[in-house]
Amino acid sequence: MAGRPYWQGQLKISLVSFGIELFPAAKSLAGIRFHQIDRATGQRVRHLNVIDDNQPVDNSEIVKGYEYSKGQYIVIEPAEIAKLRIPTKSVIEVHQFVDLGELSPSFFEEPYFVAPHAKESPDAFAVVRKALEQTHKAAMGEIAFAGREHLVAIMASPDKSFRGLMAYTLRYGEELRDSADYDSAFPKQEVDKKQLAMATELIRAYSSPLDMNAYKDDYEEALHRLIEAKQKNMPLPIEEEKPKRGKVTDLMEALRRSVTQAKRPPVREKEAATKHAEKKGPMLVKPGTRKHKAA
Repeated sequence: MAGRPYWQGQLKISLVSFGIELFPAAKSLAGIRFHQIDRATGQRVRHLNVIDDNQPVDNSEIVKGYEYSKGQYIVIEPAEIAKLRIPTKSVIEVHQFVDLGELSPSFFEEPYFVAPHAKESPDAFAVVRKALEQTHKAAMGEIAFAGREHLVAIMASPDKSFRGLMAYTLRYGEELRDSADYDSAFPKQEVDKKQLAMATELIRAYSSPLDMNAYKDDYEEALHRLIEAKQKNMPLPIEEEKPKRGKVTDLMEALRRSVTQAKRPPVREKEAATKHAEKKGPMLVKPGTRKHKAA
């Protein structure tokens, strides 16, 4: 099930306007979450909302405040923010269409699926989707949600079987640093034609269709193994020290060997071997009472 849309409103292109719904296209992996605990007692460390005299404050009494002078604040109520007059809260007005190639990957933030509004005819949506697909263009507009206004690009998906559109929130130009500020970090270097030809061959040798499902979060799996080992009082799966690699002095020879290796059947790197941190393994921390040191 798609669930409830994250945003509903109108997509307006000049005099053409139709309802759309946005659904998040990315999801956060559940992941392993850690709590802060007291090493000595194993008890969870909790954080309280307090004011300067350490008096606790209930969540319902906490509001936003803008500091206009040192220690002086203007209080902003949640209802006042909700009632701000922002047209893009309900309408994405397309300002222009751009070639897909003009959108640098550095601008992209979050992806969303765009569907026609459930209560409207999908005709206009389907026509605009097909036109964007054929022209290889993206519609540029702005949208307000999650406490701010976002630049957004709407385009057809590269997946021809997908019947919707894709929307991507983008960073504004002022949010990106100027690469010219880092010119000193990129020294000018002449490229040897033979080395370039060999590097090109290496890239071709390792090229294959993209399969995103082939990539997994190995760090997450390693954390699971660590937690399991500590629960079962087993040796910790600690990475063995890797042998130091010699500095490459002959780039051409390194490229040639790499191309040769690329033509062999691929072998996935095995998991790092484990070594014993302690013979009996670690002990679990059991909740107890902290003994405070005398002042």
